[in-house]
Amino acid sequence: MATVVMEQIGRLFINAQQLRQIPQFLESAFPTLPCTVTLNDVPWVFREPDILTGYRLPDQSWRYYFLSLFQRHNETVNVWTHLLAALVIMVKFQEMSETVDFLRDPHALPMFIVLLAAFIYLAFSALAHLLSAKSELSHYTFYFLDYVGVATYQYGSALVHFYYVIEEAWHERVRGLFLPAAAFLAWLSCAGCCYGKYASPRLPKFAHKLFQVVPSGLAYCLDISPVFHRIYSCHKQGCSDRAVSYHCYQVAFFLVSAYFFSYPHPEHWLRGHCDFIGQGHQIFHVCLVLCTLVQLEAVRLDFVERRPLYERLHGNVAHGDVAHDAVALFIFMACCSALTAFYVRKRVRAQLQEKED
Repeated sequence: MATVVMEQIGRLFINAQQLRQIPQFLESAFPTLPCTVTLNDVPWVFREPDILTGYRLPDQSWRYYFLSLFQRHNETVNVWTHLLAALVIMVKFQEMSETVDFLRDPHALPMFIVLLAAFIYLAFSALAHLLSAKSELSHYTFYFLDYVGVATYQYGSALVHFYYVIEEAWHERVRGLFLPAAAFLAWLSCAGCCYGKYASPRLPKFAHKLFQVVPSGLAYCLDISPVFHRIYSCHKQGCSDRAVSYHCYQVAFFLVSAYFFSYPHPEHWLRGHCDFIGQGHQIFHVCLVLCTLVQLEAVRLDFVERRPLYERLHGNVAHGDVAHDAVALFIFMACCSALTAFYVRKRVRAQLQEKED
């Protein structure tokens, strides 16, 4: 009996020793990351206006940048806002797939595209903010990828606005033109952002912003036009539509996000006090996420409640011509945007090699 008791005590002692080793194991698995540095310690391409500290060291291992997801630096909030939102989109897709047949219902294809596009732009943006600090080439590569994601989301938004949100009067004015123009402007937005980033060393700051803002602004004006017409028609008739309320919130959140994207506030007024939290770009991320989520809820309501209208406008379920053409146009636009980003990346790589030589 005493022998059995001693064996049990020995086992408990061994287990206790193993438990004490867990923190050491975790420390070896997730080593302490190097401290962040100031803007004077990183190349100019990584520097953000009025952000003085919180930069990660360049030229570290990929493991360092992936583990920096759990480190406090000046991109942490930007990474997590879009990463968490991407997870929310996955949950929304799972919930909808329980009641919507995305494979067999042609009228559900636009909804599938916008969910996919939202996930892509959020995931690509999170990757850009997480991994772009490794090197100058990585910085350009991941931000070009981010611009491809934004272009896909712009077209996805235009598609669902045209398919589910649009009123019959506006549909008659823009049908046949709307989706090709939306695809072209989405690609132009990607091309403008890529070129603006590539040429930024030779451009004044305002010109760099123009290449990013003007094409995106034109794309937004077209993409949101069915929503504006819907809101105007609803208020004119005095209707009380839940989806319209969400569309109003969508527009409001986007306008606020556009302001903070264009102007580096409040860090411009509080230089050095917003390095880790409170940056304008972080506020832009939060507002854009809220814009995306309320947009998806508004479109979901329209998808459920307006089926007789969009079935009549876009063809019989047996044909689904507009939906299938829209999918083909989405793939074509995404490929063109990716090829454009790849081409500009080649130019950047050649430029960096010339600088090294």
